[in-house]
Formats: sequence, structure tokens, C-alpha cells
Amino acid sequence: MAQHKQTWAAGDRYEPYMGRWSRQVAPGFLGWLQVPPGSKWLDIGCGTGALTAAILDRAQPASVLGIDPSAGFVEHARAHVADARASFEIGDAQQLPVESKRFDAVVSALVLNFVAKPELAAGEMARAARPGGTVAAYVWDYAGKMDLMRRFWEEAVELDPAAAAFDEGRRPVQLCQPAPLEALFVQAGLRGVEVQPLDIETPFRDFDDYWTPFLGGQGSAPGYAMSLSEADRATLRERIRSALPVGLDGAIELGARAWAVRGIAA
Repeated sequence: MAQHKQTWAAGDRYEPYMGRWSRQVAPGFLGWLQVPPGSKWLDIGCGTGALTAAILDRAQPASVLGIDPSAGFVEHARAHVADARASFEIGDAQQLPVESKRFDAVVSALVLNFVAKPELAAGEMARAARPGGTVAAYVWDYAGKMDLMRRFWEEAVELDPAAAAFDEGRRPVQLCQPAPLEALFVQAGLRGVEVQPLDIETPFRDFDDYWTPFLGGQGSAPGYAMSLSEADRATLRERIRSALPVGLDGAIELGARAWAVRGIAA
């Protein structure tokens, strides 16, 4: 196997892989939070701006500050989220460049499981929220109902058992489940912590619509795919094609679940 490299930098490549599905989860997440209009929001690990855009569209915020460690993602968000209420900065979730008790709502989408020390990130989220403010996040259920990735890794590991080391759903510390998410927020000093599943459909027009995003190199599975030789990648592609539930019109109907967690800042 060639050297695997996980990359998060190019917004235009991330969008068709995960950005488009994050945008579908966001409305249910925001509806669950019920943050009042006129609130100041902080979006940690804002990526390409999917959650920030949903906040602007649905939550009537006074302002939204998006922070991400990737200069490429921040550049993409600035270029695609044209709203005077939104701003974006480069920063680390484990050491946020914001003052304490500043925001009414502090949120994070699909990020906490990728942070080296999620307990630091959760603590920083709690610090940035005003007393009584909402702190919340969601992460994909990688080990369970995240069909588009489970299908990929099932076939990849069958061909190459070493690929299991890169599968988010097989990692020893699995944050993407209700109990560890709840514990993370409780340990951060948040009150009234709750966890909620958010299910969406992830339909693909055809196999190319499913497969092409894995060639963008953004994330663990695409990084693994692009580490393979052309011949090995073609073998993996055909195994996945044969295993997917393709309809008569070529469409592929899959589903995904995110786990959402929320708490109240002390």
C-alpha cells in the first residue's frame, strides 16, 4: 500500500464529498437547538461554511464567526458565504482566538472527532459561551449508519486489511456515539446535556456521483483511495460498484446518521 495522507485543505473538493451532506444535517440540528433570533454565534471548525450558511438562512443571527485551522477552507467560506453578518478566521478549536463568555451559541459540525484533544475543544466551546448560552455539536456515526463510508471501508479492508487503520469507524477512541459525546460535554462543565440522532438520506445520481468525491483527497477515505496505485484503485472501485444498491435508473439510495449533542453553559 502506498503512503496514506489525510488532507483537509481544498474546499471545492470537500464540498461534493461531505460538505453537501453536512448542509442537509444542519437544518435539523438548528431546529433542535431553537436558539433565539438576534444571537451571536460561533461556528468552530466551520470548514467550507455549510453550517454558517444554514445559521444565516434559518436562525436570524446577529452575527456568525466561523473559525477553521485550514486556510483553504476559510478562503472558500469567505468566497461563498456573502453575508455581512458572517466573518471567518483561521484558528485552532483547542485554543480559540476569542474572548470568554462572548457568544450566545457555540456550535461545531463534523469536527470534534478529528481534534487531537476533543476535551480541550469542548472546554474552549464552553469558555466562549455566555452563561446560559447554547453549546452544541454534531458528528457522523462512522461506526454505524454512515452508509457511503461504510460501503467504502468494507470493500477496502477486504482487499487490504491494513486499510482498517484509516477507517474512522474502527478507531479505538470512538467519539461518534451517544455515551462518549454526552460524557465529553458533561466533563466540560455544561448543564442539561442531551444527545439526539439526526438522520438524512444521501442519494447519488449514479455511481460516478458516489465515487468521484473519493478522488478529491479530502479526508481519510479519499486520502486512502488516492494513496493506492491506479490498478488497486480500479479494483476497489469495481468492488464497491458491485456491492452498492444501484436502482434501475442508475441511482443509489443510501442514508447517514449524525449524533448531535447540546448543553447549557454555566
